[in-house]
Amino acid sequence: MAAVLRGSRCLVGRFYKHVDFAFVSTRSMASKTQVGFIGLGNMGNPMAKNLLKHGYPVIATDVFPESCKEVQELGAQIVDNPAEVADKADRIITMLPSSPNVVDVYTGPNGILKKVKKGSLLIDSSTIDPSVSKEMAAAADKMGAVFMDAPVSGGVGAASSGKLTFMVGGAEEEFTAVKELLSCMGANVVYCGQVGTGQAAKICNNMLLAIGMIGTSETMNLGIRLGLDPKLLAQILNMSSGRCWSSDTYNPVPGVMEGVPSGNNYQGGFGTQLMAKDLGLAQNTATNTKTPVPLGSLAHQIYRMMCARGYASKDFSSVFQFLREEEGQ
Repeated sequence: MAAVLRGSRCLVGRFYKHVDFAFVSTRSMASKTQVGFIGLGNMGNPMAKNLLKHGYPVIATDVFPESCKEVQELGAQIVDNPAEVADKADRIITMLPSSPNVVDVYTGPNGILKKVKKGSLLIDSSTIDPSVSKEMAAAADKMGAVFMDAPVSGGVGAASSGKLTFMVGGAEEEFTAVKELLSCMGANVVYCGQVGTGQAAKICNNMLLAIGMIGTSETMNLGIRLGLDPKLLAQILNMSSGRCWSSDTYNPVPGVMEGVPSGNNYQGGFGTQLMAKDLGLAQNTATNTKTPVPLGSLAHQIYRMMCARGYASKDFSSVFQFLREEEGQ
């Protein structure tokens, strides 16, 4: 039964691909079916809003009821727990903080798998250990459902504007159906391979992001101490070989760029605690695969130190402020 339902989703996607979008689209057809969303935090909230914006009836829940208010006001139906979501929707997206949260939401007493329907498509956009994604996929398969890992990159800004990048792992024949749904929330939806490869891609990306942010912060701090104007230094870096995302899009120095956390006392954005968690995942996988990651390991230690010194809730670009404060010690 599950195979038939999954096959029908792919056939619908292929058929409507050739129909004039002025009259109908796969997205408008899919909007007739409810979509579940579990986890309405800094990332999940704007993602769910974009689903509503594209015409999807959303059934949502969050462990913190107050997090549900905004999407409820926009038309989402709010239920008490993940099991109730699974009872009402056969396509569910989860966006949760960590591996233990994912395990509980899927397999706990009120978890998705308690009431999941055969043929359901379960998409997890949390950033977790790839091995946990594989465990959840196996558990879902026993219930006749399909689990795909689809972590994201882009942060809160991209989540709000619908320009996230999704890295998808799972059965390739399901990718058409997954892409249809995720395209409402992202500009890029990339198939990476079997279950767990989406997480692998995300972990690698965030390790590089952390290393790049620390390097940019060190460079900007050194230049400022040498008497360079920070805006001028950023301009030079961004027209030179040192240019990177942390320097030209998300500069960590207050006053250099508008619309980034460094210009708002490092509020919002991607929290230092979450970056430390992702770097911990990278360390675990590096250990398991016997992969040397000396800079990744050092970045992990720096972000753990930041968490211990009051930076946990600040954006990860606050490493610049952390380094400045270290000067006086």
